[in-house]
Amino acid sequence: MKSKFFKWLLLPILGIVLWWLVYSNLAAFAKWFTYSLLKMEQGHLASAVEFFVFEAPKVLMLLVIVVFGVGIVRSFFTPEKTRAILSSHSEFIGNILAALLGIVTPFCTCSAVPLFVGFVTAGVPLGVTFSFLISAPMINEIALVLLFGMFGWKVAALYVGVGLTIAIIAGWILGRLHMEKHIEKWVFETQVGENSADTAMTWQDRINYGLHAVRDIVSKVWIYVILGIAVGAGIHGYVPQDFMASFMGKGAWWSVPLAVLFGVPMYSNAAGIIPIVKALLEKGAALGTVLAFMMAVIGLSLPEAIILRNILKPKLVITFFAIVAFGIMIVGYIFNLVF
Repeated sequence: MKSKFFKWLLLPILGIVLWWLVYSNLAAFAKWFTYSLLKMEQGHLASAVEFFVFEAPKVLMLLVIVVFGVGIVRSFFTPEKTRAILSSHSEFIGNILAALLGIVTPFCTCSAVPLFVGFVTAGVPLGVTFSFLISAPMINEIALVLLFGMFGWKVAALYVGVGLTIAIIAGWILGRLHMEKHIEKWVFETQVGENSADTAMTWQDRINYGLHAVRDIVSKVWIYVILGIAVGAGIHGYVPQDFMASFMGKGAWWSVPLAVLFGVPMYSNAAGIIPIVKALLEKGAALGTVLAFMMAVIGLSLPEAIILRNILKPKLVITFFAIVAFGIMIVGYIFNLVF
């Protein structure tokens, strides 16, 4: 009885207290490490080192705790269950549900595309499947952790709201265009497997699922976090203040479409791009412009276009990219106007 009490209650509480003590003292540690332990003078290099020593452990600690929580939530959503939910509602409700499910289901662009085939063959409306395809890679726990850790909850919540809006509206528009004939014929000939729901999972299984998600995701993205923060530290320390304002500031009207144009061919995940975004903002870039750049990099990419071309005809691929890119540009201009 005592061993169970220690394992299920006392141990997690001690872990959370320890986590919070370390997390809340990271800023003081980074300053002590840079100026007392390394004995560096105030300057570009010291500023970059302090940025890196503060941001790297902070983001990784947030990543571990949020991925664990989202992992438990994900244990309730198998691909079969997701497909069943999306095919049992009206189309617009389906767009909303698909965009929301894209947040909590464990699918990046590459893994979401095979699911896209499963949804189409199961009779899920095309626009609903696109809402899922847009939301799944663009809004995920890694992006939320990084945005919350670096910009606070308001920007993180804003990003989620904007991403959901783009996914819902773009999917709805694509559904209204009735472009099903632009899907390759082999997709409709694919057989869909029977449901294999997770009916037997206990809470112990779900906790193990969350721990497995931490090991799996953190082991894959930590290097991108470190590299992204290293690049961000370089920009933070060495790029002159307000330098970016000259071509990524609010005054440069053309910066938003240019940011999307540059962002679409690039392939990166949130872990690599968000630390760079923070450093760009500190140097004078406008919030709407850098958000548009980030969404274009995370939500659209050349590899995604190549994968989609295998299941969609060119006209539908181009239409999909054009609508989503246009939506991202609108968001960029609105943010630059408001903030």
